[in-house]
Amino acid sequence: MPDQEWSKTIKKIQERFGEHVIDIHDRLGQDTVVVSKSVIFELARFLRDDPDLKYNFLVDLTAVDLHTRRPRFEVVYHFLSLEYNSRVRVKVPVAEPDPEVDSLTPLWKIADWLERETWDMFGIKFKNHPDLRRLLMYPEFQGHPLRKDYPVTKRQPLVGPKDPMA
Repeated sequence: MPDQEWSKTIKKIQERFGEHVIDIHDRLGQDTVVVSKSVIFELARFLRDDPDLKYNFLVDLTAVDLHTRRPRFEVVYHFLSLEYNSRVRVKVPVAEPDPEVDSLTPLWKIADWLERETWDMFGIKFKNHPDLRRLLMYPEFQGHPLRKDYPVTKRQPLVGPKDPMA
């Protein structure tokens, strides 16, 4: 990692999770840290609970399909410290064929919907999620439409209204 003056957040992450930090960088004033998926839950709790950081707001959680690179996916988290007005982006590489990462729902309730959307669109599972089911697509939908190899001409099963008398 380049020798430069890092923010308080990056320094504390390196101190605590150094062996799990894959990469760090600062672009346009926003810190980004890439960590192994084995520590995402512990790292998120640390960011939230450390009194010098207080990243108490999970702004967003999504994924990126890198398609031709390995590992294929990155789960991307954006955290905000309202008290210190600072942000940090955390990326977690996730491999196929069974992409899975720990759920953050015990730490932030909003993670419930964000993880469901990421599951629905990319097919990334969140271990220990309380209700991992489709959010945007209907239950019978086959596949995950934001994967880069999803066939745009794929025909989906036709699903009509349920008969209320049945």
